[in-house]
Amino acid sequence: MVLKIQDLKKPRGLKRKKKRVGRGIGSGKGKTSGKGHKGAKARSGGGTYNPGFEGGQMPLIRRIPKRGFTNKFKKKWNVLNIGDLEGMDKVESGSVVDKDFLIKNRILRKKSLPLKILGKGELKKKITVKADAFSGAAKEAIEKAGGDAQTV
Repeated sequence: MVLKIQDLKKPRGLKRKKKRVGRGIGSGKGKTSGKGHKGAKARSGGGTYNPGFEGGQMPLIRRIPKRGFTNKFKKKWNVLNIGDLEGMDKVESGSVVDKDFLIKNRILRKKSLPLKILGKGELKKKITVKADAFSGAAKEAIEKAGGDAQTV
């Protein structure tokens, strides 16, 4: 049998008539029209509350204490101490340490953040360090060990 476009029909039960509410108690949806008694959800345009609304009770966000300040413009960094560079086996004297090297060796995780070298710890290896920023103590310690601190 070949299917023809004139033989196509909608499945049975696809089109259902809309329930007419508020048309007497015999209809099954009379009087309150299925909205129950009173309250915001029974009103016209009611039933939608703003997030955090607790029925007139003081909302949680207003009950808990507020402290401090969060700067949404704060710059985030990948930070690394020079003591960590000294303790790494893959860093030998004369090598170049940059963000790609640290990510490849799984010391840093986030490629998108800039790298800042901090001065905690001691450095004895003569290495070239390339980073987005250095603390004063870190730059001094790298140069004291005979290395070079280059800002990228």
